[in-house]
Parts: sequence; structure tokens; C-alpha cells
Amino acid sequence: MASLNGFAEIVVVRHGETSWNASKIIQGHLNSELNEIGRQQATAVAVRLSKEPQFAVIYSSDLKRAAETAEEIANSCGLREVNFDPALRERHLGELQGLALRDAAKLKAEAYQCFLSKSSDQNIPGGGESLNQLYDRCISCVERIAKKHKGERVIVVTHGGVLRELYKRAAPNSKFPNGTILNTSVNVIQISENGKWSIKMWGDISHLQDISVIKSTIAEDKNFYAV
Repeated sequence: MASLNGFAEIVVVRHGETSWNASKIIQGHLNSELNEIGRQQATAVAVRLSKEPQFAVIYSSDLKRAAETAEEIANSCGLREVNFDPALRERHLGELQGLALRDAAKLKAEAYQCFLSKSSDQNIPGGGESLNQLYDRCISCVERIAKKHKGERVIVVTHGGVLRELYKRAAPNSKFPNGTILNTSVNVIQISENGKWSIKMWGDISHLQDISVIKSTIAEDKNFYAV
């Protein structure tokens, strides 16, 4: 494996599409399986990554949609096992979890307004996390991974909300690009020994060009990355 001169290269992949994604049901910490499109996406990104320079290890959220995606990638890349870490889970969305997005405002009005709040310390009723809690959880996890794997390339499979927080850490003065989160997008972050983050690639879905599923991968509004 080529040396990366003291920094870790973290290749972050969002999980493939689920039936809940397609139906715009809010998932959060609830489990849902990949649908047929999601399985195609997972295969496509796995083949893509298998053609890249060698990876040292793969980490993943332990939620099923991420785990399935990670296992497909691990098999294609010749990685013996997936390291599951609950710190890579999606944001816990409390009372909103399991609701169709179209019904959330009516059925759980207070929780829905907390979800839309611009305040980063706003919790969501029902055990939901604030954005600050999500940020602290996933950033500290990725920084631990980077410290453990200096000079190596690492795959991390996670969720849309986590990706948004990673982008915020790596590019704090930049607006999130296009307000979209893409299933199985490839996002590359480099973290130096002194803790500096930089983005090498963001939102690449070139591996999906041949399977005609790009449109369905887009979470259309920046507020609803967690569906």
C-alpha cells in the first residue's frame, strides 16, 4: 500500500436505497433493508471501490441498511470483516422515526418543528438527538479512525445526516453542495496528523451511470436527509 505521508484518507459512502427512502419514511435509528435499487447501488459502488488502490479496513454503522452496503463492499474489496460502530449511525429522530414524511407535521407537530429548528442544540422529543450531539458523536468516531489508520485508506459506510456533519467539519465555511444527499455517493476526506480535515472528493456517483437509478438516490430537501 502506498504511503499517504502521515494522513488518513477516509472514503465515506452513504448506504444504498431502502424502501423507506423511496416512500419517504423517516428512518433515523430504525432498521430497514436495502430495496432492489439499493442492492444494485451497493454492488455498483463495491465494484468501483474494488478497482481503487488497496484499503486497509472498512467501518460501518451497525444499522442494517449501512451494514448490507458495507458487507457488499468488503466482499468486493477483499476485506475480511466489517467493523461495526454505532457511533456512525444516523441521527436519532425521536418521535418522528417510522412516520411518513407527509404525516409527520400533523401527527407529531412539536417533534417536527424541533427537527426543522435551526438551533443546533435542539433535541427532538422521544429521545432524539440534537445536531450538536450528532456532530460530536460522528466527528469523534471518524477522528479516532483516522488516528488509528495514519498513512492508510479506510472505507466508512454511514448515513446522510452523518455525511452532512462530516462536511461541516471539513469545510466549515462552505454551504453544503446542492442540498442533496446521494445513496452510495463516494466522498473522500483526508485527515492529517495534526487534525486538519480537507475534502478531496464529494458526492461522486459516476458508478451509478450505467444502472439508471440516479434520480431515485436524491433526498430532495436538505432538511430531510434522514428519510
